[in-house]
Amino acid sequence: MNKEILKTGVQDFIAKNISTDIMSVLLKKPVFKGISQQELAQQIEGRKKCQKKLPTWFETPGIYFPKKVNIEQTSSEISAEYKSNIVNGDSLVDVTGGFGIDSYYFSKKVGAIFHCEIDQELHEIASHNLKSLGIKNIQTYQENGLDFLRNSVQDFDWIYLDPSRRNQIKGKVFQLSDCEPNIVENLDLLFSKSENILLKTSPLLDITMGIKQLHSIKEVHIVAINNDVKELLWVLKKDYFGEVGIKTINFTKSDSQLFNFVLSTEKIAAAVYSLPLCYIYEPNAAILKSGAFKCLGLQFGLKKLHPNTHLYTSEEPLDFPGRRFEIAKVVSYNKKGMKALGLKKANISIRNFPDTVVTIRKKFKIEPGGNSFLFFFKNCANRYQVALCYKA
Repeated sequence: MNKEILKTGVQDFIAKNISTDIMSVLLKKPVFKGISQQELAQQIEGRKKCQKKLPTWFETPGIYFPKKVNIEQTSSEISAEYKSNIVNGDSLVDVTGGFGIDSYYFSKKVGAIFHCEIDQELHEIASHNLKSLGIKNIQTYQENGLDFLRNSVQDFDWIYLDPSRRNQIKGKVFQLSDCEPNIVENLDLLFSKSENILLKTSPLLDITMGIKQLHSIKEVHIVAINNDVKELLWVLKKDYFGEVGIKTINFTKSDSQLFNFVLSTEKIAAAVYSLPLCYIYEPNAAILKSGAFKCLGLQFGLKKLHPNTHLYTSEEPLDFPGRRFEIAKVVSYNKKGMKALGLKKANISIRNFPDTVVTIRKKFKIEPGGNSFLFFFKNCANRYQVALCYKA
């Protein structure tokens, strides 16, 4: 960490050049004594990446930005704040502290936070930034978080982990056994220091596989932002053997879409099927990730188009955690049906359908865009259909 970067003149230069092409910065001769152009470019690029993802860090004077990869790996403020509402109590250990975003938000809910980061530079950056942000109840340690727990004589109310999903050999990984630290191998240690564990994993991790590999799972939270699943959060409670609760949330620009259920209810639920009625409903990405395909329809009074077609339908418009469309026309998927639609431009979605979007566009010369939405799907009579819809 180069403290020369924190000088007022340098900070002003970074702020004024937020939109400057990074390559042009790298190719210039050094602008400031004691600061390389690579370091200057890192600060400009890091600050720019934080503008939407981490607005508090972007707007706070004197923030030092780490390498691009560290910013890419960290939680957004939206998801960090959501996580903070899961925990409580007097103490929490952030085993893989990183840039410190999660610790910052945990500090608003928990009395004392212990932030562990093994990388010296990242530890220094997080420590400096937390002071700049005025946080006083976070203690930072340049130490392996698991070693911190092993050496501690204290028990904690919560332990939080966000294992690294980058492997030197495999590149980006998402399986629990490939992440660092390996949570499965260290569960006994974790539960010896706390009864409550909050684990963040890749959104690519299969929930069923995670349930098989972990134990004492009380809840799984699926967090999406603008219909893009960003995090899976696992709440583990020592010696817990009850039902696994699944909580989904999709943060949109205007609201938050919530849907919760108990895992066992999906297994025993019996969906009701129908051909397309007046409205079509498309679940948000968090719900699709959860696998709540039967109990979703039952909870909202909707009928499903097919066991493997995750679209729903109703006669009347209903509130729904996803997108709702009014059906204008339904045709069979063939040349005659597509000709009857007479569309040259439309948004296309496929569900349980043999052809890809690219194939459909090429075959029927349909350009992307416009206000029309075409859903291509298999119906409950095992026939392929196309529904022309408009947002409702």
